[in-house]
Amino acid sequence: IVAAETINPDDDKYDAVISKIKPSNPKTVYYGGEYPQAGPFSQQMKAAGLNVPLMGGDGICSGELPKLAAGAMGDGQVVCAEAGGVEGAQKVGMAKFRADFKKKSNADVQIYAPYVYDATMVIADAMQKAGSADPAKYLPVLAKTSGYKGVTGTISFDEKGDVKNGALTLFTYKGEKREQIAVVR
Repeated sequence: IVAAETINPDDDKYDAVISKIKPSNPKTVYYGGEYPQAGPFSQQMKAAGLNVPLMGGDGICSGELPKLAAGAMGDGQVVCAEAGGVEGAQKVGMAKFRADFKKKSNADVQIYAPYVYDATMVIADAMQKAGSADPAKYLPVLAKTSGYKGVTGTISFDEKGDVKNGALTLFTYKGEKREQIAVVR
C-alpha cells in the first residue's frame, strides 16, 4: 500500500484524490465503494494519466460501470470480486436455478439470491432433522451441516461455523461486458 485516500460519495470530481495518489506511482488503485462513483473515478483517473487497473469488491461489479466510466475502461482495466462462485458441474445447477427463477418471477436472479436460497434450505434441512423450528434445537444440528448439496455447491461448516471451501469470483470487463476471470478458494 503506497497511499490511502477517501472520497466523498456525494462528490463527482475526484481530481484532488487522484492528484494525491498519482505521485505514489501505484500499480493498482483499490476502491472500496460503489459503481456510481467507481465509473467516474475510473474515467477521471485515465484523464489524469493514472493508467493503472481499478480494483474493488462487489459494489463496483455492475453492468452500469462501463457506462458510468464513459469509455475510459480498457479491456481488463477493472477487476472486481464477488463472494461465492460456482465451477464445473455446479454451473449446470446454477443455470437451471436462474432459468427456473426467471420463469417463476419474470425477473433475473440478483447477485446473492442463490446463496440466500441455499442458506434458507440449509436452515430448513436442519429444522427438519431436529424436528423443530426452535433455535435451541435446530442450531446444533445446523452447525453439524456437512455435505449439503445446494445450488451453489456442497455446503459444510467448520468448527467455527464458517463455510468450508468458500469461494470468491473475480471479474473484469472486456468490450464493456463483465467477464469471469476465475473462482478462487
